[in-house]
Amino acid sequence: MGSELQARGVAMHPRVWSATAALSDPDKVQATHRDYIRAGAEVIIANTYASGRHMLEPAGLGGDVVRINERAMALARQAREESAKQPVAVAGSICEWVPADSDWSAAQLRDSFVEQATLLADHGAELLIVEMAQHPQRSPMAVEAALQSGLPVWVGLSCRRSPGGALVGFDPPHYPLEAIVASVADLDVGLISVMHTPIADMAKALKTVRGRWSGPLGAYPESGHFEMPDWQFVDIIDPSDLVAEARTWLAQGVQVVGGCCGLSLPHIAALKAAFG
Repeated sequence: MGSELQARGVAMHPRVWSATAALSDPDKVQATHRDYIRAGAEVIIANTYASGRHMLEPAGLGGDVVRINERAMALARQAREESAKQPVAVAGSICEWVPADSDWSAAQLRDSFVEQATLLADHGAELLIVEMAQHPQRSPMAVEAALQSGLPVWVGLSCRRSPGGALVGFDPPHYPLEAIVASVADLDVGLISVMHTPIADMAKALKTVRGRWSGPLGAYPESGHFEMPDWQFVDIIDPSDLVAEARTWLAQGVQVVGGCCGLSLPHIAALKAAFG
């Protein structure tokens, strides 16, 4: 959602990226969801990744937590009502990531996760996805909060290769991927994905997840590289090459495929044409 909204001219907030788009550019948010559905998406994720209180309050937007989450869910559901010709699930996103300068306690973070999970469930989410999971203490806390909603819960793990070649969490302090997987693998989640991870690292990351998790697998990588000051992604993989890569992931047991930052409508359309 973020990189597609950026491509449509939505200004990115310096601390919470596209979180405010539901208020500033609701028509573009709804149109983006609608276009992804028309491209073949069977799961759309509401634009709530950075909309938890632990993200919005440090950015001076704590008073908008309820309004942003309510509006983001409404826009996703409206887009489905307008354009879906097949079953489409509407998911709410929760991130366990916190700003580097955050001094929030574990109890405050837990309350924030519970608050957002409740908001998303109350306003029409059919599925919750804990995204960018990469912290062995915070990730299970976010998952457990999501599970309290009573909705199905998926987890998206994010990693990159360290200078020494090991797979580690995407952001500092770069915990080993094995430790991140172990922190959530025994919780009652429906699917674990590798997401927001370079395509070159996906196969190894999926193998690592499979070593600890026997349930359904997902894959939605990022592509290209980030160019400041906004979400400008360059050197993005061609849709046909993404399909070729996805075939190797399906051979590893992946059942859900999609895209994260840098990937867009042509990539979803190509995946749908190949595997739908």
